[in-house]
Amino acid sequence: MKIYFTRHGETEWNSRNIICGVTDIDLSPNGEKQAEALGKRINLERPQIARIITSPMKRAMHTSEIISGITGIPVTDTENALREWDYGTYEGKPRDVPGFKENKVEFGCRMPGGESVFDVVNRVYGFLDECPERYSGENILLVCHGGVCRVIETYYRDITRKEFSEFFMGNCELRDFCV
Repeated sequence: MKIYFTRHGETEWNSRNIICGVTDIDLSPNGEKQAEALGKRINLERPQIARIITSPMKRAMHTSEIISGITGIPVTDTENALREWDYGTYEGKPRDVPGFKENKVEFGCRMPGGESVFDVVNRVYGFLDECPERYSGENILLVCHGGVCRVIETYYRDITRKEFSEFFMGNCELRDFCV
């Protein structure tokens, strides 16, 4: 079994470097183009993905629908565990707002009014633990978010705290791990 994962296409907030966790906004026109390009790439590379599982947030669902429309791979599940990290009072603020970067790596501390790293890890790891049984023998594509992709990366690969804080996944970048 192989698990592929991607971050949704670009949103207007992404292009403006604004913190967007649980704020439910849709793709920008550029984000739609990125999702189309990823769908075409998947068609070209033919990785035999059986299904798409998506976060319930608009930007991830729209990305999934575009990819599905191009590849014919069905979107079969909406998975709440894949929703983005709740950044609390940092939502809608510039990424360089004081305290945001530091709070992201204080694993036991919740973002003011939001979630801690441990909260996100708990729900994402729980879902990943279930995948081999739920989707036995199938290659799957998870369409989710930057913070969730960071956690997925730690599930399959040991990384340092510094690597965790600096981890970045581009919009519609595709990664995979064998299970």
